[in-house]
Amino acid sequence: MNKAIFLDRDGVINEVLSERVRFVNKPEDFYLLPGVADAIAILRKLGYLIFVVTNQGGIGCGFMDEKSLQAIHQKMREVLLKENEQALIDDIRFCPHHPKAGCDCRKPQPKMILELARQYQVDVKQSFMVGDREPDIIAGRKAGCRTVFIGQDYPNLYQFAEDLQKHSS
Repeated sequence: MNKAIFLDRDGVINEVLSERVRFVNKPEDFYLLPGVADAIAILRKLGYLIFVVTNQGGIGCGFMDEKSLQAIHQKMREVLLKENEQALIDDIRFCPHHPKAGCDCRKPQPKMILELARQYQVDVKQSFMVGDREPDIIAGRKAGCRTVFIGQDYPNLYQFAEDLQKHSS
């Protein structure tokens, strides 16, 4: 069985709600957070598969389409590899539905994590969900993962870190 790191995207990998960008709806809105590429490379070296699981309600709300999202993810992969050639993302899952659609793939539901775990033969108990919002942590727990909250200390979490770089060291 494999072990994996499931990463939320916005706020963990890239800037969001910052001075430069509010939401990432087009590739030029994507700004990699410092240290993320090196952190992913370290985690890969430790034997983890790296997955991105992200709610993208902007599609369901009409702010972007799936083609734009694919272009954003392509830019993300390119920027990561430019920063560190070992910063590979194994796969990406996203929920395109409106935040109030009640779908079973939107975090805090664990469907994206569990699908990736089945597809890549991942032992969720040896894996981590890393996120910057409560729905990320709830999804990770529902899937059976250990969880890491990126940001300020949040009560009742497995672990927390200021950013992905500090956690992977």
